[in-house]
Amino acid sequence: MDKILKKQTNSKAVISNSLVVMLLLFTFYSNAQLKTEESEIGLGWSNNSVNTVIFRNSALTTFKNWQFTAYYNPDGKMVLAKRNLSSKKWQTVITPYGGNVKDAHNSISIAVDTDGFLHVSWDQHDTRLRYAKGKAPFSLELSEEQPMTGSDEAKVTYPEFHNLPNGKLLFFYRSGASGRGNLILKTYDVKTQKWSPLQNNFIDGENQRSAYWQMFVSKKGIYISWVWRESWDVSTNHDICYAFSADGGQTWEKSTGEKYSLPITKTSAEIAWKVPEKSSLINQTSMTVDMQGNPYIAGYWDDNGIPQYKVVYLDKGKWNKMDTDFHSKPFTLGGGGTKKIPISRPEILVSKSMLYLLFRDEERANKITLASANLEKKQWKLTDVINYSVGQWEPNFDKELWKEKSELHIFSQNVSQADGEGLADTEPQAVRVIELKKIPINK
Repeated sequence: MDKILKKQTNSKAVISNSLVVMLLLFTFYSNAQLKTEESEIGLGWSNNSVNTVIFRNSALTTFKNWQFTAYYNPDGKMVLAKRNLSSKKWQTVITPYGGNVKDAHNSISIAVDTDGFLHVSWDQHDTRLRYAKGKAPFSLELSEEQPMTGSDEAKVTYPEFHNLPNGKLLFFYRSGASGRGNLILKTYDVKTQKWSPLQNNFIDGENQRSAYWQMFVSKKGIYISWVWRESWDVSTNHDICYAFSADGGQTWEKSTGEKYSLPITKTSAEIAWKVPEKSSLINQTSMTVDMQGNPYIAGYWDDNGIPQYKVVYLDKGKWNKMDTDFHSKPFTLGGGGTKKIPISRPEILVSKSMLYLLFRDEERANKITLASANLEKKQWKLTDVINYSVGQWEPNFDKELWKEKSELHIFSQNVSQADGEGLADTEPQAVRVIELKKIPINK
């Protein structure tokens, strides 16, 4: 009997010691991997994901050490905020402008031009252009709403600004409806303070389909990729296509150097990776380029029973695909409206020899997760950025700050999203910026 008791005591000690070791390892993993700092801006609307949809581009931007952001507050009013990067304290202004926050498409996009003027576009889903500019450099006070050029501005969706290396601003949006829209480009000259058309019909859906795109601007040019959608139904997404412009969007070419005749259509588009319809292929994700100018396109789709994040990239003139196995449970994309999806769309970043994916997954308790991989070894390592849930959040980070200083600042809010433009009944949640003090490096 004594031998049995002694054996049980020893077993308990082993288990206890094992638990201690596991806890120590977990503490090291969760605390030692990433060091972050957070600054809270204010309470935001959180009954859907309108503040955190990935296609905002951008929710957060920096110019001359001043960081700007925008969001809808619990009353649906647009709030503008700024801070000096050396401070955690934000200055906020509740603008006189609001939006139909019940539709998660109606996001806010911001940019700051080289004279320091803030440009804002918001509240659009097949509706008229809504655009305003700051009254003075670095000011959060907006002018009255105004048109840009006055043409193709009646049915606007997915507005986004981009800063070009030549100092001009680029403005992209869809003109028309889901499944039958065209991609429009306009440009802003800081010297004349005027907008002008750049491409009145850059990618043409031919009244049969729409292009859902993602874009990246580098010193070498403008990179764009997109999927086609044949109808309002997300299950009709297919194929990842590609184009590049070295002259600010005037002319475009394929990865082979072959010039496009504009507008680009389904027949003429270069297919970087063939993906059939009904593959749960997500639209509007992200892309970046490495130091050699090779594009990397992040997305997810199902080619083996479970939708997984994938990276399509160009290397030595050939398109390749990098797979992941982060997610374990199957799901299917289908239908219209903003979807409630187990995983977020991913943001992609490159820094020297490292590739990063920023995302959220229900299987990881809806925390913000950063996946890192060495570009040569292509072996992924996952690290949670925070230890709490952000609900149906999708990633948005300060791309100008990342380009200039390789510092990763993430726009964050815990939001809900009912499927197909439904609304959740939740309390307003804080809007935050999360700063990563050290980015993981896989050797």
